[in-house]
This record gives sequence, structure tokens and C-alpha cells, in this order.
Amino acid sequence: MVNNNSLKDRIIIVAEHEEESARNITKALQEAGYENIRLAEDGSKIYEVLRPYYNRPEQVGLVIINEDLPQCQIREMCRSLSCTTDGSIIPFVVLSKKNSVQTTFCDKELCESQSRCLVYAMQHDFSFKELLMAVEFQLGMKHERFLRHKQEERLINELAERKVVDSKLKYLVVHDELTGLYNRNNFERQLRLILNRGKDLRQEGALLFIDIDRFSMINELEGFEVGDRLLVELVVLVRKFISANSLFARIGSDEFCLFLENKTETQAITEAQKIKKAVEEFRFFTGEVCYSISISIGISTLNTSSHIYHPSELVLRARQACNTAKANGRNMLWLFNDNDIAVKERRHDIFWVPLIKKALLEKELFLVYQPVVELNSGEISHYEALIRMKGEDNTVISPHQFIPVAERMGLIHNIDLWVVETAIDFLASLPAEMSHISLAINLSSSAFQETALLPTIRDKLELTWVDASRLTFEITETAAVENFEKARDMIDKIRALGCRFALDDFGAGFCSFNYLKSFPVDYVKIDGQFIQNLIDDETDQVLVKSMAEIATRLGKKTIAEFVESPKTIKKLKEYGIDFGQGYIFGRPETQLLKSRSISIMNLINQPTAVDSGLSF
Repeated sequence: MVNNNSLKDRIIIVAEHEEESARNITKALQEAGYENIRLAEDGSKIYEVLRPYYNRPEQVGLVIINEDLPQCQIREMCRSLSCTTDGSIIPFVVLSKKNSVQTTFCDKELCESQSRCLVYAMQHDFSFKELLMAVEFQLGMKHERFLRHKQEERLINELAERKVVDSKLKYLVVHDELTGLYNRNNFERQLRLILNRGKDLRQEGALLFIDIDRFSMINELEGFEVGDRLLVELVVLVRKFISANSLFARIGSDEFCLFLENKTETQAITEAQKIKKAVEEFRFFTGEVCYSISISIGISTLNTSSHIYHPSELVLRARQACNTAKANGRNMLWLFNDNDIAVKERRHDIFWVPLIKKALLEKELFLVYQPVVELNSGEISHYEALIRMKGEDNTVISPHQFIPVAERMGLIHNIDLWVVETAIDFLASLPAEMSHISLAINLSSSAFQETALLPTIRDKLELTWVDASRLTFEITETAAVENFEKARDMIDKIRALGCRFALDDFGAGFCSFNYLKSFPVDYVKIDGQFIQNLIDDETDQVLVKSMAEIATRLGKKTIAEFVESPKTIKKLKEYGIDFGQGYIFGRPETQLLKSRSISIMNLINQPTAVDSGLSF
């Protein structure tokens, strides 16, 4: 029997944002003899209370939590804290005000794992007597789980050393130690059997080569232990979409192979899209930092003109397809065909290099300007300068076609300097009555490696007499994190000239508010992926609202990209977003708008939305 009095000294966290409810729950607990009570008004406060007890989980009793607690992803929290199989488990008592028996946190996945998850849901009309019974029951279950875990540890330690070592070696011969998946050798051995069996039958099948984008940055920023935990969580996520007997292997640090037997090309693409979408929606938390993860997937199939005789051929093709996906921007699928090889890419680059050099020499690059609008007043705050290239027959070439080549082939520095000089010359050419016009200029990810950038800006400003405050330089969040020290140093020097800075695509990379806190920027541009589905996606709404609040408290203005509809404008105004940018306000054009303002109320009252609000 468990001595209930011995459990009453455990820490109980009351996670309730409604003061009266928190006060009543605390009073009921204290009257029942529970004195070690901590309060948390939002999700982040729960982690603040738990952090000092990371190595002493037995001192934490349980969490009583309101299902609607702000800044809290309750499903993820329940999975990570109450669904462990060791002695560190923390039970949850979830209070719901919904009439439905199925609360939002209690999804199918969580319900099916109740045998190991200590989560107890109580509806809106619960009594404090029922609450105290639930607390006593959950504490008792935690204690029993802790004792069972200790007993299991003791039994394992009593096994003979030779038997343990032998068993582990036998397992590691065919499995990856960290994830429990097949290792490369065993994967290829089993795949060889499948290929041999299907020689005469011409059976269908596809291999998915999965690579985590920029995984090395997680190891560099957070350490290998956090990186390992991310790998394990992603493997668990992917397993939900495949059958239990699927051929799934880890063949590299962050590289995985998944063979889909008896699947057509179309079916394989569908399965890969499901996996990629699930990873896009996944958020990885470590401490106070949230990481948004993406993957690149290469697909090779057995249904090809040339027969595949060895597993390495199939893996190589899928890997080449994956590399192509990563080279084309990451976070995408790529189906292998005979033309998607490195030689073809190099030929493609060789084709573009002379065109880019010719455009630089013969003035075939030009800028277009898209307005950025103050959402409260409708005033045009400034314009973003966007690069284009002239093609044959007066066609316009998007930067997505030539900028990646320029980055790979070392021409991007020339383009950066050209954009800076052209933008400043444009401001200098404006008449006196347009001296209020200012520009935002995009800098490439490698701009801070260019020693000529700072003197070019300084000298050009001195020659043209353009006020430095009319220039805002934009750098993406990912590029800033990759070159953090150099970026911060260069930004400080450029800001010392009087220019401003914006952190572009914020939230698309690694969502690190630590960097935002210490980064000397004036604007934060919220990535368009959070804006496009803002009206229908509650997760995007929570994230955008959080970004706006944090940026405002840090004294930084916020800009929303990809604004497409009147409803989005209204929602952004509610969240306190300062500026908006998108086709609804104006397309990128070679000429500036004649008006200095846009009627926000007229836009909001429009019956329909405009087409795609992309801004690039």
C-alpha cells in the first residue's frame, strides 16, 4: 500500500490562468494537506517550475492544468511528460470547460496509450472532492510506476555481464543503437532479398531517402544530446504513417531510408507527402527554444527502364534525388529520373553563369518595388526593393531562377553590391517632394562575408547625400543564425551609419527568440507561411500572436508578409502587427505608387480576397 501522507510533500503545479479558479483549487489542496503548491499562469511557467527538478523528477507530484491555458501546447506537453516509461513520469489532471467527453487534448493517439500515460480528464462540472480523489489516484500511480521502474532497473543490473554484452552486440549487428531502426547493412541485406524475389515478377516498390534539413545546426547550437532526442522524436513521428513491418533504416547521422513494398510511384509520392507535412507541423522544444523542422525526400522506384540489381543502386538514386531536393531549396520531394544527376545541375549552372555575368555588365538586372503598409493608418511606410533579370523577348526572370546559381557559383557578392548601389541611386534620383520614400533591401545569406559591403554602403551614401535612415537592410533568420557573430558585428557597423535592419522570414527556420533578444534589428518580418492560412489555422494564430507580443516587448516593429485577404488584415490588426506586405496592397512594380496611403477600411470591407499575395 502507498502511504498517501508520504506523497503530500510532492510539488503540485496548478496551471490555471483564471485567478479565482486557481485560488479555489489551491485552497482545496491545502485543506487536504497538500502544502507544496506552485502556480503557473501559462505554459512557459510550467517549464520554469519543472526546470530545477530535471534531475529530481521524483520530487514533482503532478500538474493540474486548464485545457485552455495560454501559450501551452497541451498535447505535446502531456506526451513528453506523462507518457514516459521510466521514473520521471509526471501525471496530469486536465480540467476542461467543454461539455464534450472528448476534450481537444485527448486525441486518438493519447487515448490509445492510456496504459502508459497518466492523464486524467475532468469535465466542467467537477467537484473539489472529485479533484482531490483524482490527485490522490494520480500520485499513487506515479509512485507505483516509480517503484516498478526501480525494480526493473534492479533486475536488469542483476543480469550477467556477458549475457548483456552478447545480447547488445547481437542487436547492434542489425539495428541502430539510438533509434532502434535497421542499420545500413541489414537494410541492404533485406532489400537485396526483395529485389531478388521480384526479378521475374517485376513487382512495384519505392525507396524514400529522408534527410533532415540543416540538422548540423541543431547539434552546433544545442549539443549532440538534444540532436539525438530530435532524431528519436522524428522516428516516432514517421512510424505513425508506416506499417509495423516496413523496411525502415537509419543509414547516416540524419539520413533515413524507407522502402515501400508493392507501392506505385503515385502511392509513394502520396506517402512521402504525408510524412513531409507531418514533419512541417511538428515543433521540437528544448528549454525555451522552439525549432521548426523540415525534411528533404528523394524517391526512387523499381519501375524504371533499366533493371536494378543491387540495393545500393536504388539507394544511390534516391540519395541523388534527395540532394536535388536540397539543392532546390530543401523541404521538398524529388522523384529520381535519369536527368536528375549532379552533372545536369552543373551544366545548368554553367548555362546560367554567363547570363548572370552578362546581366551585371550590360545592365539587364533591374529592381521592382512593393509597398509595405502601416496597418493602422494605411500610410506606406516604405518599399521593398526586389531584383529581377531581363530575359529574351522582354520576359522577366524571377530571382528564384538565378540567385541560387549565383550563390553556388560565387557571383552573389556582385549582385548584393549591385542591388545596394542601384537602390541608393534610385532614392537619390527621386524629387524633393518624395524625400520621405525609404527602401528595404534584401541581403543574401553570404553578404556578411563580403568585406566590400560596408565601405560600398558608406561611400555611396556620402556621394549621393541620401539619408541613411531611408535604408533598411533585410537578412533572413536562418542566415543570421548561421553567421551569428559576423552578422551581429556587421549589422552594428551598418546601423552606426544610420541604416535600419529587419530580420526576414522570422519563424521559418529555428524560431529562436534568444537570437531575437540579442539581435540588433529594428523590424521583424514574420514568415509568410504563418500568414497565408492565418484565418483557418489556430496554430498559426497562436504563433503569430506570440511573435507579435515578444517583438513588441523587445521594441521591434513587426511586418507580416504574404497578406492576401481582407480578413487577414483585420486579424493582423487585432494582434498588433505594425505593417503588412502583399499583393492586396500592391504588386512589385518598377514605379512607385502615386498615393502615399492606402485605405485599410476599404480593403477590409472588400467582399473577396485578391489572388496570391506572394512578395519576392
